[in-house]
Amino acid sequence: MPVDLKEIASIAGMSGLYRVVSPSRNGIVVETLDEKGNRFVAQSKHRISLLSEISVYQENSEDTLPLSEVFDRIRKQYGLDITINSKSSNPELASFMESVVPDYDRERVYMSDIKKLAGWYSIVSKHLPFTEVETTPDTGNQTETVAPATPDAETQNQPE
Repeated sequence: MPVDLKEIASIAGMSGLYRVVSPSRNGIVVETLDEKGNRFVAQSKHRISLLSEISVYQENSEDTLPLSEVFDRIRKQYGLDITINSKSSNPELASFMESVVPDYDRERVYMSDIKKLAGWYSIVSKHLPFTEVETTPDTGNQTETVAPATPDAETQNQPE
């Protein structure tokens, strides 16, 4: 998997993303994905969505693309820092989405969804490592390695 989103959640009505820490009596303990890392209990009244369960609709009504795959496509095409954000114009957002997922369903994927996707990617790229599947030339075996989340560390951890 390109990026592990199993423990990352979005909470309706609250900005940002949250790491699920543990269950509690009244809900789940979450930690903000930012420099502060504040923890609090997200109660059952909050609508919590795990990012691993979110997919992007494609033109074929049967198909969806998992968010982790979309994030991997963004990383491969644009790197860790993207130029668009929630304040970008609608044509810029549509062009960005089209370049990443050319066959996304334009009727069911709204501009607000693309804005969320861009914001989430910015947060995830700063705080979570991406993994890459590498094939060793000698044996042809595939191994999974963790790519660092910062561009500086990426150049320092190159295989010798």
